[in-house]
Amino acid sequence: MLTRGVGMNRLISGCVRARTAGVYVRSRPASVLERRWCSGGENRRTLTTPGPTGTYDHLYWRSINDREAFWDEVGQCVEWHTPYTQVLDNSEEPFTRWYVGGELNICHNAVDRHVSAGRGDQTAIIHDSPVTASVTRMTYSQLLEQVTRLAGGLASLGVGYGDRVMIYMPMVPEAVVAMLATVRLGAIHSLVFGGFAARELATRIDHLHPSVVVSASCGVEPSRLVHYKPMLDEAIELSTHKPRHCVLLQREGLPEAPLTPGWDVAWHDLVATSPPADARPVPSHHPCYVLYTSGTTGQPKGIVRPTGGHAAVLPWTMKVIYGMNPGDVWWAASDLGWIVGHSYICYAPLLNGNTTVIYEGKPVGTPDAGQFFRVVQEHGVKGMFTAPTALRAIIRHDPEASEGRQYNISSLKYLFVAGEPLDHETREWALDTFQVPVLDNWWQTETGYAITAHAAGMGMSLHPPRGATGKPFVGFDLSVITDDGSEATPGELGRIVCRLPLPPGCMSTLHNAPERFVETYFTQYPGYYDTMDAGVRDTQGYVGVRSRDDDVINVAGHRLSTLALEEAMLEHPQVVDVAVVGVPDAMKGEVPLGLFVVKEGCQSTEQQISEELVEVVRRLVGPVAAFRLSTRVKGLPRTRSGKTARKSIAELAQDKAIKIPPTIEDPSVYDDILMALRRRGFALNAPDPIKP
Repeated sequence: MLTRGVGMNRLISGCVRARTAGVYVRSRPASVLERRWCSGGENRRTLTTPGPTGTYDHLYWRSINDREAFWDEVGQCVEWHTPYTQVLDNSEEPFTRWYVGGELNICHNAVDRHVSAGRGDQTAIIHDSPVTASVTRMTYSQLLEQVTRLAGGLASLGVGYGDRVMIYMPMVPEAVVAMLATVRLGAIHSLVFGGFAARELATRIDHLHPSVVVSASCGVEPSRLVHYKPMLDEAIELSTHKPRHCVLLQREGLPEAPLTPGWDVAWHDLVATSPPADARPVPSHHPCYVLYTSGTTGQPKGIVRPTGGHAAVLPWTMKVIYGMNPGDVWWAASDLGWIVGHSYICYAPLLNGNTTVIYEGKPVGTPDAGQFFRVVQEHGVKGMFTAPTALRAIIRHDPEASEGRQYNISSLKYLFVAGEPLDHETREWALDTFQVPVLDNWWQTETGYAITAHAAGMGMSLHPPRGATGKPFVGFDLSVITDDGSEATPGELGRIVCRLPLPPGCMSTLHNAPERFVETYFTQYPGYYDTMDAGVRDTQGYVGVRSRDDDVINVAGHRLSTLALEEAMLEHPQVVDVAVVGVPDAMKGEVPLGLFVVKEGCQSTEQQISEELVEVVRRLVGPVAAFRLSTRVKGLPRTRSGKTARKSIAELAQDKAIKIPPTIEDPSVYDDILMALRRRGFALNAPDPIKP
């Protein structure tokens, strides 16, 4: 039986590539070609192929209609210890496997090969921390030294192939070192963003069963220290599973955490006394990491990322979506604990040979609203990725960007946004302020990279239509489906789904829950991946993602997206942040309620702005929206990734007892939201979510 393609053959001595009836075949068994590059020597093969090139239309067509040959070319972007013998195995859909038979190590591809290529002196990581008033840089050679030593230390603690390592750390470069050291050993990491509450951390420990936890003494917030060790100790006390050891980083210049003899191991001592560890090749389908999605409680939902597709696709996206070449400085202003941090702070830029910025601070308040601009100037950032929420925070504190305009940001070529829908007003402000293309893209933890994008490296327009999150990225055979299962007409709101198979690098399953994996994502629309997001598609093929499908408001039979109403509210000159939720109505079943945050120094009353918002929404959306209710709040419940917890607000308005999602950055906003809802006649009997 013939196996499908390996374009690697032409690069390896003794093999040829033949094409017979549309099938790629290998001229000899893969076992003949096995070489252990991790030990060095002349058998290492360096792949220099940049991946498929061409226009968006051409590449997208190939990715859907000539799928295996296309992804074969993408697979050549990394170094394989053992070449894959089959590009795609979809025999057990949706448990799709890519690059079957191949073995590689993602740490080797992210670090070692750059040093071997003579680029060890290039800066790999810049850690910029306004909260500790420090900037540190680490070259690829220094990163390799740190990673190999920590990997050796973890190995001495018993961590090996297939073991899980939980990483519970702040935004420090050592968190990336811990990720890379874990996968260097063939182990699997699960990063939990620093400061996660003990009970939620315990839930993940019990689900993951880590052999070792890597943590730090503390995190630094603008107004306080967050001591991690007490929360970690409490989590271990609460959990049934007990990790063997905790490796603890004592942060320089900050209070040290007491160590428990026999269990806690000091990071610096471990690194100083451990021999370097080689990179262990793993099969392409081997998990790189488990990432728990935000808000998970009770039944943790751990996304499993397969190594091969992840390593192959991510560096290519740096070129074709974000326009970044090796050596360019890239900054994803996110948290390492979220998917953006995994994909575009750690893996993608390092795999592509970029310099990646790790920022430990806020867009405002550390100490001012000019920090994004300062970072761009000081480090020569070429491409930046952030959430609309961060931009709106700057607008709220400094709408004229007077604190930012003092910096020279001419190095910046692109500003990319994702995480929440990008409203038109924020986009226009960003265009005027940063003076570069502002390009939206939409993706999910489950996919690991963009489902729709304005691909700067594919020649797509840098001036996209209003409301567009991009066109479907290569490999995503996207459709918008209405309630009756038919294809939506251009401009009609519907559920966004993607025909299987999903492209390489997307999730392969849920950790310890394959049945839930199928039920959650593939049952409602057989043969498709259900994104559970709602959006529209226009006649040019651009997609506009409007909201999570359960955020769509049904007003007397008319489906309205929260984004359409929120965009209209943001047209008000005094309003800088909004959230719209559906609340019960005896006549229409459900009507929208808007929560709004005003600019600092605003003198208008809540009643004045509420009345003006009714007129604005009626003018821009129409009377069908039945928008007549709004209330002023001090802030909105947002996760660190920028998502608004609309569901919790809606349930509070319905007098339901809610549990504040553990990922909310500032839970105290719920006190003010509860009072604001009660001013409008809602949540009158709702329990206070802050008080136990």
